[in-house]
Amino acid sequence: MVHLKTDSSIEAMREAGRVVAQVLTAARKAATAGVTLRELDEAAREVLREAGATSPFLNYKPHFAPTPFPAVICTSVNDAIVHGIPTGYRLREGDLVSIDAGAKLNGWVGDSAISFTVGPAAPEDTRLVDTAFAALDAGIAAAVVGNRIGDISHAIGTVCRGAGFGIMEDYGGHGVGRSMHEDPSVPNEGKRGRGMPLRHGMVLAIEPMLTGGGQDTYRHDQDGWTLRTTDGSRAAHAEHTVAITDDGPRILTAL
Repeated sequence: MVHLKTDSSIEAMREAGRVVAQVLTAARKAATAGVTLRELDEAAREVLREAGATSPFLNYKPHFAPTPFPAVICTSVNDAIVHGIPTGYRLREGDLVSIDAGAKLNGWVGDSAISFTVGPAAPEDTRLVDTAFAALDAGIAAAVVGNRIGDISHAIGTVCRGAGFGIMEDYGGHGVGRSMHEDPSVPNEGKRGRGMPLRHGMVLAIEPMLTGGGQDTYRHDQDGWTLRTTDGSRAAHAEHTVAITDDGPRILTAL
């Protein structure tokens, strides 16, 4: 069931989204060569503490997971696409990092992700990350009243496929509200004019996940959480929580 949000609820979600943006900013600033992924998680925890927010990631246990998630952010490096657990791995120059973060404030959730390179970026990594954000922008632009879920999916898929990148099978965006994952699902590839109509008050996490090698398949890591490219190519992930309004899409997870 899709829960439409009132205008006041969207305003409350904006406050949670602002905390998410602050978490990502802090983690990105801390992500220098030699820093561990656990240190990025601690930087994120500090922002949440100061904001009086909690993490919808911490101790989250979906059906596929062998254990609850042990951190407040996901840190996916190089061939890891999503759901990477922060470990003692020390970042190196040239690593491609995706950080996914959430915050729950006053009962409302925000969810967002960024990708970037530590230090100088290889041209192919720059193109991959730029395409992820371009696909996100295209998906957001299609998130207007009167369109359908398929219009968002088609916009994302067109950008990703046009650049020659793969798209994760079975993973995509989703509704957001009191819970981190709500209906509807928002695939990263689809057909125009198909799917649920978009209405004022819907709030969606739109999140392209790209694989550099052009393959759509992935494999689970031994930790049961991390998803990696099957061909070892690098991956990128970009995400915003977006409210669909009569005045156009509103990004709730910007600073």
